[in-house]
Amino acid sequence: MKMTNDFAWYLSKFFTKYLPGEKNVSVNTITSYRDSFRIFLLFCEKIKGISPEKIRLSNFTRELVIEYLDWLENERKCSIITRNQRLSSIHGFLRYVQKESPDNLYEIQRILGISSKKAPKTIVPYLTENELKILFQQPDIKTRQGRRDLVLLILLYDSASRVQELTRLKVKNVRLSSPAVITLHGKGDKTRQVPILGKTKDLLKDYLEDHKKYNWGVALAEAPLFFNQRHQALSRWGVSYILNKHVRSARNDKNFKVDFPVTPHVIRHSKAMGMIKAGINLIYIRDFLGHSNVMTTEIYARADNEMKRKALEESYKELYNDEMPKWEDDENLMDWLQDLCKN
Repeated sequence: MKMTNDFAWYLSKFFTKYLPGEKNVSVNTITSYRDSFRIFLLFCEKIKGISPEKIRLSNFTRELVIEYLDWLENERKCSIITRNQRLSSIHGFLRYVQKESPDNLYEIQRILGISSKKAPKTIVPYLTENELKILFQQPDIKTRQGRRDLVLLILLYDSASRVQELTRLKVKNVRLSSPAVITLHGKGDKTRQVPILGKTKDLLKDYLEDHKKYNWGVALAEAPLFFNQRHQALSRWGVSYILNKHVRSARNDKNFKVDFPVTPHVIRHSKAMGMIKAGINLIYIRDFLGHSNVMTTEIYARADNEMKRKALEESYKELYNDEMPKWEDDENLMDWLQDLCKN
């Protein structure tokens, strides 16, 4: 007998069996898929009048998916990059479905034929060396919290870690004996070691000694390196809160000329751009950042070339005056997705 709730059934298997089992993807990847389908279900319910428990695979048509993608861009004001990510999530799910059930193969193939939209090239936002110095001067190192914030900010920069890599750091991942390194667990549970040099090593050593005196469990190997007042590992939002607090303070300095939001990933960009400017080989930068493909790393080299071009243009303009010519239980599907990645 044909299932009447085939969408919910396949979606639950996709999340509980296929992604973590067959694909062995990280929790962050599963969370991204989950968020994509929560938004898709919202679109179906609010815009198309189809409640989550009534959605069937037969509802999936090329026209519906294109309408959903246009809604993301035009109504929710999502970027083209976000639009493409949501499309990729749908493609991933439907590739799984077509292997499990050929019933809707024709329409699935039509949807898989929807191409990603070409996104305009974006400028890589980053902080200059002087702006970083101003930022690092903001934490009050007379307090334990201020010392923690300083170490967090400097390690975020010096290791070029992704925010989720930083939050997953444990005391056992820090080796201060020579050669000093930290072990980061990145995308797809890939592990890489990043060297700790100079003052960063000294700050980390002092930080660990400082907190042994005041906080239980910090000396334990399994304890989180950065934690909140409840002695729990800082969340991604906790790291962003700390960064934003000190960025707001830094904006009071007239030399902090930053007109864009400063996120943890901007700090990562800043380290990468610093390495590019220092003439470090792209292959080493790729490994340092944990990129799987050097083409991803090349965005920093292109950004540096773009800055050089603009500098040349500015110097060119200065030589001439302005007169020169210018060129599962499916009724609770939304709740199930909400709870899926909770710890």
